[in-house]
Amino acid sequence: MKRNIDFPGGWIPDEEEACPARQEEDVSGMVRNGMELRRLNRNRIFRAVYESGRVSQQELAFRLGLSLPTIAQNLRILCEEGLLKEDGSFASTGGRPARGVSCIRDARLAVGLDVTRGHVSAVLTDLSGEIVRGIRRAVPFSDTEAYYRELGEIARKVIGETPPERLLGAGVSFPGILAAEGGIRSSHVLGLGARQEEDFTRFLPCRAMLCNDASAAGRAELWGREGENSAVYLSLSNSVGGAILLGGSLYEGENLRAAEFGHMTLVPDGLPCYCGKKGCLDAYCAAGILSNGYGGSLDAFFTALDRGEKAASSRWDAYLRSLAVAVNSLHMAFDCPVILGGYVGAYMVPYMERLRAMASALDTFGGDGSYLQPCLYRREASAVGAALLFIEPFMESI
Repeated sequence: MKRNIDFPGGWIPDEEEACPARQEEDVSGMVRNGMELRRLNRNRIFRAVYESGRVSQQELAFRLGLSLPTIAQNLRILCEEGLLKEDGSFASTGGRPARGVSCIRDARLAVGLDVTRGHVSAVLTDLSGEIVRGIRRAVPFSDTEAYYRELGEIARKVIGETPPERLLGAGVSFPGILAAEGGIRSSHVLGLGARQEEDFTRFLPCRAMLCNDASAAGRAELWGREGENSAVYLSLSNSVGGAILLGGSLYEGENLRAAEFGHMTLVPDGLPCYCGKKGCLDAYCAAGILSNGYGGSLDAFFTALDRGEKAASSRWDAYLRSLAVAVNSLHMAFDCPVILGGYVGAYMVPYMERLRAMASALDTFGGDGSYLQPCLYRREASAVGAALLFIEPFMESI
């Protein structure tokens, strides 16, 4: 004879039909499966509320295919945990008005720090990735204890009065390559060789982790784009880098060196690159290619370009030709959106149609260049992406 017990998975044998040890193992597995199913349902409900802004129990039940009692029970737990809240009522359609529920987006917060050669950006973000508070401070990088202490002070400043129980952690982005065994392998921009993660994080007031700046920016860009889960992010800053995001996940490569687009060969035996090779994309599309001769200022360069100055126009034409070849190659390789970010990416919106036309002319399959997209974050993308190192796992754990 078999009996039904209240676990997903259905029927299990009675004691006389199975040995006690096997029965205990089966029941234990069903308990684990049941707990996991409840957690997954709770996570689905939370994410549905998070993505909707404000929604009713009835709409959640319809959308997720769950019973109203299951919805109500999980909403109660999520409200008790301080993640959701009741949020008014919807207009009546004939009966009792449906009550609304919404996400408390600042229930948890995370810090993102972006370390550059000339400044530090710090942001405090909520669960949606929105910046709650931000600081940008001109602190030239130096590999000294005084600098790392200053990094800690900047983090404390942006954290402010945030209660410790609401703070998830701090991500630190930097322009360089991570070591597979942990820490930093090198950073040409910062003039660093191998360093331990603790060198950067030891004075921070919360748990912390490092990430590459372009990878962080790419993560932030994809996070902010509804309906997209794959993209290539091309960072056009003091050096050229990027990120490959496939199926919503960052692809880092076997040696954590994926998306080093700046060192793709654009012109064999071409201009010298800082890496010692010749013809790298970095030698043609780093931000300094435009700002050198304009006081190191991209603002000054684009002002001259908009005024129609011949030297600026000639430099921009050459830059776009190189960039068009690069983005076409990326699109041929990955067949997904290519997002232009970094310092130059922040200026690209008025010039996108021209660049799309140039890339389209190179497209073997006759595309119109619409895969090319300007960045959403004109500033602090890397800092926001660094904060997401803690927000994403927390969202998955609910």
